[in-house]
Amino acid sequence: MSMNDPLGDMLTRIRNAQMRGKSTVATPASKLRAWVLDVLVGEGYIRGYESAKTENGQGELVISLKYFEGTPVIREIKRVSKPGRRVYMGVKDIPSVRNGLGVSIVSTPKGVMSDAAARVANVGGEVLCTVF
Repeated sequence: MSMNDPLGDMLTRIRNAQMRGKSTVATPASKLRAWVLDVLVGEGYIRGYESAKTENGQGELVISLKYFEGTPVIREIKRVSKPGRRVYMGVKDIPSVRNGLGVSIVSTPKGVMSDAAARVANVGGEVLCTVF
């Protein structure tokens, strides 16, 4: 089965696993997914992730989810730019999530980074998702 939105699939897996109270969740590996997970680790939304191989040799990312007093650290995670409608913004237009309490993850020419890092680097790009 082909997948149209691999990043959206990963975000949905994270959302569903946290609703069920799981400690880890696995998703197929890709560079974009790993870069987004690097930003989530850097911002403190997940504990970390590691690469693994499945029985058939496919790459897999095992994500360690983070909880605080029994509730998930990620309250809301949404896909902004979708395959059917890409959302590109300049550095001045990048949205701040919940007045700076959340983070937007942006794919820029300088790499995938948070909205704050994109403002510091003075680059815009494709807004992949928002996390709060």
